Amino acid sequence: MTLSAHEKAAGAAPIAFDNSYARLPAHFHAAANPTPVSEPWLIKFNRPLALELGLDAEALERDGAAIFSGNTIPEGAEPLGMAYAGHQFGQFVPLLGDGRAILLGEVIDTHGRRSDIQLKGAGKTPYSRRGDGRAALGPVLREYIVSEAMFALGIPATRALAAVVTGEPVYRDRVLPGGVITRVAASHIRVGTFQFLAARGDTEGLKVLADYVIDRHYPEIKGHERPYPALLEAVIERQASLIARWLSVGFIHGVMNTDNCAISGETIDFGPCAFLDAYDPAKVFSSIDRGGRYAYASQPAIGQWNMARFAETLLPLLDPEPSEAVNLANDAIAGYGPRFQNHWLTGMKAKIGLHTEEDGDLDLVQGLLSAMHRNEADFTLTFRRLCDAAESSAHDGPLRDLFANPADIDAWLFAWRERTGREPLSDAQTAAAMRAVNPAFIPRNHRIEQAIRAAEDDGDFSLFEALNDVLANPYADQPQFASYTAPPAPSEEVLKTFCGT
Repeated sequence: MTLSAHEKAAGAAPIAFDNSYARLPAHFHAAANPTPVSEPWLIKFNRPLALELGLDAEALERDGAAIFSGNTIPEGAEPLGMAYAGHQFGQFVPLLGDGRAILLGEVIDTHGRRSDIQLKGAGKTPYSRRGDGRAALGPVLREYIVSEAMFALGIPATRALAAVVTGEPVYRDRVLPGGVITRVAASHIRVGTFQFLAARGDTEGLKVLADYVIDRHYPEIKGHERPYPALLEAVIERQASLIARWLSVGFIHGVMNTDNCAISGETIDFGPCAFLDAYDPAKVFSSIDRGGRYAYASQPAIGQWNMARFAETLLPLLDPEPSEAVNLANDAIAGYGPRFQNHWLTGMKAKIGLHTEEDGDLDLVQGLLSAMHRNEADFTLTFRRLCDAAESSAHDGPLRDLFANPADIDAWLFAWRERTGREPLSDAQTAAAMRAVNPAFIPRNHRIEQAIRAAEDDGDFSLFEALNDVLANPYADQPQFASYTAPPAPSEEVLKTFCGT
C-alpha cells in the first residue's frame, strides 16, 4: 500500500542520531523528506556495519524495508539535501546539490567516529531540478558491490548499509525497477560544497564550513597557527594517497567532477566506475566521458586539478593579503605531484615485492606496466600470478600465458629477480607480502553486469549475493570461487558503464 504520510518509528529509536550538519547555517542545506514508495523490499542489510555503527540491527532487519526506502523516518532523523556546486567535466555549475540523495542524519559509531547515513534514490529534493530523485536498481546494486569491495580492499570509501527494491518503476532509456541504497560516509562534504559558498562570495560561510571540516575530519589541525593552509595541505595529502590506491587496483572512478570529490578523502559516488581488465592507461568506461577526461592514467592529474579548485575557494581564508594567499595555494598544489608520486611508487613497489629503495625501481615498475600494455595483459591477474613467480621460477608459466609475446615478460622477470634478490625477505616471505597487496578478486565489470541483469530481468539476487561474498575476502585465494578471478570472454566484455541518472 502507498503511504500517504510518513510514519514515525515506534518504540526505541533504532538509530541514535546526532545531526551536526543540520545545525549549520540554513543555506548549507534544505529540508527534504523522502517520498514513500509502494512495495519496498529489503534486498541486503549490512549487519556487521550496522553493529559497528552502534545501530539496533534487530530492529533494522525487522523494519529495514520501510526505513531504508524512506517510507518511515526514524526518530531523531532530520532529512535534508546538501547544497553544493561543482565543475562537471570542467564546466562550472554554481548550484547542483543532492538531487536524489537525502541525508537522514549522523551517528557516532562504536569507535567514537561520526558518520553520515544517507538514502540515495529516495525521491526529489529542492535540488532535483528536472530529475525524478529516484535510482534504478542496477546502479544501486553496482554501488553496493563496489563500495563494499573497496572497503575490503582497504581503500577509503563510502560503505553500503542497505539496498532496497522500491516496487516502483523508474524511467531512463527503458523502464527499470527502482531501488534505494543507504550509504555511510565519514561525511558527504565535497569540494563542490566549498565552491557553492565561494561562488556566492560567502566568506563567513566558508569559514564556518572550514572550521566544521577541521573539527570533524582533521582535528589534529585544531589550534594550528595557520589552520586553513594546514587544512588545504591535509586534504591534498588524502586525495593524493587515495588516487594512488585507486591506480594500484586498476580502479577508474569515471566521474571525477569536483562535486564527487570528498573532503574526507573517501571514494564517493560510484556511478559509471569500473576496474581494468587488460591494462590500458587510456582506458575509459564511462558512457558520458566522451573525451577521456577521467581515463585511468588521467586520474592523478585530475586529482590535482580538483585540489586547485578547492584551493581557490579557500583563498579568502589562507591569508588576508591576496598575493600571499595565492602563493600559499600555489605551493600547496605544487606539492600534490610529489605526494602522489611517493604514494603511487611505494604502492607499486610493494605489488612487485620491493620494500627497500634503489635508483632503478621506478624504471622497473614502468617496465612491467609497459610490457602489460603492449601485450594487453590482465592487470589483476598479472600481479597476482607474479606473487606465485616470486616463490619460484617454476611458477612462471601461468604469468607468461597472459602475454601475447612471452619474451616481453621474460626479459623483465630476469631484471626483477636480480632486484628482489637484494631484498632482505626470503622468497616465501616476499610472495606472502605481495599477496597481501595484490588482490585475487576485484569487482569484474562483467560479473557486476551479470548480477544486475539477473536481478533486473528475473528478480534473481543470487549472483549479487555470491559476488558480495567473494569480494569480502579479496586477498584470499578462495579456490571454490576460482572462476571469479577470470577476465571476461570477448562476448562478456563490458565496454560502457552508466551513471544511472
